[in-house]
Amino acid sequence: MTKLSVNINKIATLRNARGANNPNVVQAALDCERFGAEGITVHPRPDQRHIRYQDVLDLSKVVQTEFNIEGYPDARFMELIRTVKPAQATLVPDPPDAITSNTGWDTLTHLSLLRDIVAELKEMGTRVSIFINPEPKYFEPAKLTGTDRVELYTEPYASSYSKDKAKAVQPYVKVAKLATELGLGLNAGHDLDLHNLAYLKQQIPQLEEVSIGHALVCDALYYGLENTIQLYRRQLEL
Repeated sequence: MTKLSVNINKIATLRNARGANNPNVVQAALDCERFGAEGITVHPRPDQRHIRYQDVLDLSKVVQTEFNIEGYPDARFMELIRTVKPAQATLVPDPPDAITSNTGWDTLTHLSLLRDIVAELKEMGTRVSIFINPEPKYFEPAKLTGTDRVELYTEPYASSYSKDKAKAVQPYVKVAKLATELGLGLNAGHDLDLHNLAYLKQQIPQLEEVSIGHALVCDALYYGLENTIQLYRRQLEL
């Protein structure tokens, strides 16, 4: 079964718009778990424009499912992981001012950096995933970093899905097979939604986890959070 990890960044964005504590991010995470989420994902950024570092500390005390913290591995991120010890740390190559993650790691260029970071994270007892583009050249170097998993950057798939879904998914099927041969676990995330999620899972049944936030929160405006989480869960079971 592929686990659904709900990224709650957008819930924090809504809270921050008014400066108080509504919606309550911690309660939202607990409700997501109660409604069927099998993980909670956060991506604290240096400007704290959505999830704040204090949120991560507060969430770490109550999240009962898999807690996944995404981010660029600067000193503050590494200290946060050392303090919280989440189930998973997902490394992304975002610069501090990025609006959202828009590419994966160049594991060829950054092999030495990633190897050192992965080793440090694993010493903390945290599973490591590296955000990566669906290009075969990046996968053997990813394996050399010592990472446990890679997370497939799925925006190119999502943007091309409506035009030709078979063509859109083909690069992902190819690298998923390569990852499996290399012994890397597979996650996926970015722009996955109720329209394209089931097909991706059907074509890559070895997916271990998907992380979905923006689309899920948008759908929850219409369907309600509990129903939306169940709708996404069903896409992973088709």
